[in-house]
Amino acid sequence: MEKQSLKERILKDLEHLITRSCQKDIGSRNFRRLHRLLVKKHYNAAEVAIDYHRKRVAVDIVLDDRQYDPGKLNINLPTFRANLLFNNLREFLRSCIDSDSKSLAFYAWLLRTYDKKEVPLTLV
Repeated sequence: MEKQSLKERILKDLEHLITRSCQKDIGSRNFRRLHRLLVKKHYNAAEVAIDYHRKRVAVDIVLDDRQYDPGKLNINLPTFRANLLFNNLREFLRSCIDSDSKSLAFYAWLLRTYDKKEVPLTLV
């Protein structure tokens, strides 16, 4: 029961952070980085570029993770270039939220980084 409430709290806090990032100055480097990280995580992308004025997201989606080696420069990593359109940035970013345990740990890190508040990863 406690784990469920922690999961719900992380997801709720992340949605609040997304809402704040879309209401404030879109030109903020920190919020632009947050947006790219969320899209990158959801689509397993090597590169993400967001065109806020044209409402487009260009992503290079990694096709095969088995060829990725973090210890070396990955020049020939197979990727697929996709252009995604959005009408509402906040809703698009909210659609990128996953609820698996690996994603929740990543979101908790994002919350600690962007909100400068601690989100407990273990239950007391």
